[in-house]
Amino acid sequence: MTKRTLWIFFAAAALCVLMGGCETAKPSGTNPGERPKPEGISEAQLAAPAEGALIATVSTTKGDFSLVLFPEQAPMAVENFVGLAQQGYYNGLPFHRVIEGFLIQTGDAEGTGSSGDTIWSGNAYPNEISDRLHHYAGAVAMAHAQGDAAGNRSQFYIVQSAPDSVDSALAKKLEEAGVREEVVAAYRAVGGAPYLDNLNTVFGQVYAGMEVVDAIASVECGENDCPLEPVLVNSITIGTYTAAVPAGPAAPAAADSAAPADPAAAE
Repeated sequence: MTKRTLWIFFAAAALCVLMGGCETAKPSGTNPGERPKPEGISEAQLAAPAEGALIATVSTTKGDFSLVLFPEQAPMAVENFVGLAQQGYYNGLPFHRVIEGFLIQTGDAEGTGSSGDTIWSGNAYPNEISDRLHHYAGAVAMAHAQGDAAGNRSQFYIVQSAPDSVDSALAKKLEEAGVREEVVAAYRAVGGAPYLDNLNTVFGQVYAGMEVVDAIASVECGENDCPLEPVLVNSITIGTYTAAVPAGPAAPAAADSAAPADPAAAE
């Protein structure tokens, strides 16, 4: 199988799962359970945040989780996410798309997955692809509108794939496609959705509270993978990381600015 054929395969799989039409394209990993710590993995994305790194704490009706942001690799995505969070745009929005073993998605003011907003008067912005950022479990990425050259607005998702979701067969395909050895090793260690790499912008990584992401992913869903009982974002607080302050529901990371109470309306 050639590299071009492999990437056509990955692109087709990604399109199917993002459009919600191909059940066989979903990862088939087991229940995440106790997630392994990415010890011995060289990928910086999976390391502990650096002191002073830009972070966000997402408070939800299922609990809180914290993520580190990567403005150097995805400047527009981070600027838009931070700006909307500080405006209170995300407050009260539902996780409108939940697929256990794959992702949880939010950021649509209509709650349908068909709209979104930006700090640039609703104008979309293009993908920002970096080989330093990948769709490992816990990755935070923009939901890119298919068929739109710009495509990115306010909707984002967190990869919830199980640790064993990248098996030896898929790892071999990645190697044959020319994926870096370190990336393949990281996928094997923590799981993820490698077929979304180079198609969507990764701009953050959950570093605390992944059990909350797993809890959201496990809720019962109905039509269009929408939870039967809404799971909401209460607020998103932007701050900077310090190792002296534990992250998580009991003690959120120190914040530079908190989002106001009322969400802004999307165009």
